[in-house]
Amino acid sequence: MESFNDLMQTEIYGGKSLSDLVTLEFLAEVMGSVVAAVVILLAGFIVASWVKRRIVTLGDTHASLDVTLFHFLGNLARYVILAFAVLFVLNTFGVETTSIIAAIGAAGLAIGLAMQGALSNVAAGVMIILFRPFKLGDFIEVDGEMGTVKDINLNNTVIASLSNLKVIIPNSEVWGNTITNYSSFDTRRAEWTFGVGYGSNLAVAERVIRETIMSDSRSHSEPEPFIQVNELNSSSVDFLVRVWVDAAEYFQYQADMKRKVKEALDAAGVDIPFPTRTIVRAEPDAQEDEASKAA
Repeated sequence: MESFNDLMQTEIYGGKSLSDLVTLEFLAEVMGSVVAAVVILLAGFIVASWVKRRIVTLGDTHASLDVTLFHFLGNLARYVILAFAVLFVLNTFGVETTSIIAAIGAAGLAIGLAMQGALSNVAAGVMIILFRPFKLGDFIEVDGEMGTVKDINLNNTVIASLSNLKVIIPNSEVWGNTITNYSSFDTRRAEWTFGVGYGSNLAVAERVIRETIMSDSRSHSEPEPFIQVNELNSSSVDFLVRVWVDAAEYFQYQADMKRKVKEALDAAGVDIPFPTRTIVRAEPDAQEDEASKAA
């Protein structure tokens, strides 16, 4: 037994007993490492919090900047600083961090394969936040849903529908579909088709349509409105009308003009036809004659 203990001391403690190793110098070294680790962690938390606040404040103080983007960047910077702080702490205790980083990488790969769906939403969320196809408050249409953007996070996008229903769309569905942003530009072009009868005076009809629409204060004179005959239908002559308006006024403006133009054409005596069909019925004698000739 004594020879075995001697062998263990030689192999593990370099021939020294455990009591020889636990000296004041060793304890001071350990305490110094612990104190250094605590200082590094505290400094890491302080610096990480300060950097995050600065980045978020930068986004809050400039109206032209996307607040969501700066919140994301602030959190990203905070986690990166904390990760470096942890690595420094491990180095103070003499831990080889290379193997730890490799293990974390392998674990991350395994988790990534197991959570492909969730991570695809996160990746799409990062793309949405970075490239900003829309922002909070924009009116958009995506994946068959239309509404006002209420929230954008790394997992999903939340919109309020026209009926004020909360619609949650996974970010992978948002980024992978066509996005129509109705709020990107200040102006939009409204478009209508007004049909008048073939017997109507086209010059009078055009004048009535133009005066009615352009008398509305919401109508823009620049760019120049387009009001011209576009098609000769089976029962009507169709005017194609295109006028620019502020985007915020678009929907109400388009509905108002339909009614105003209809009432103005009625007041001017311009016929607004509805689809008609003429049926010609052959006389019985004529039908018999045709049948005998065929025989």
